[in-house]
Amino acid sequence: MTADDRLTAEEFSKMRWRCRRGLLENDLFITRFLDNHGSTMTVSEAQAMYALMDLSDNDLLDLLLRRKQPAAPLDTPEIVALLERMRNPAPL
Repeated sequence: MTADDRLTAEEFSKMRWRCRRGLLENDLFITRFLDNHGSTMTVSEAQAMYALMDLSDNDLLDLLLRRKQPAAPLDTPEIVALLERMRNPAPL
């Protein structure tokens, strides 16, 4: 499996479960993103998502609301790109 491969349905289901958060605001960002883009997520995007899910709820919300920018080790092109996609809702 390469980083550009799409997630399988089972991998996506596991990731969606892992993405559940205790803070409603985070859940809104994440759910909207997964509903709009989940079916096309790649392995590298999923890895970036898992890295974000290791953050505390408040740290994640600060990144999603642009209060802070990702710092090392989260300052990678994959994570920065994922955050931008999560911050900007897909057009209707």
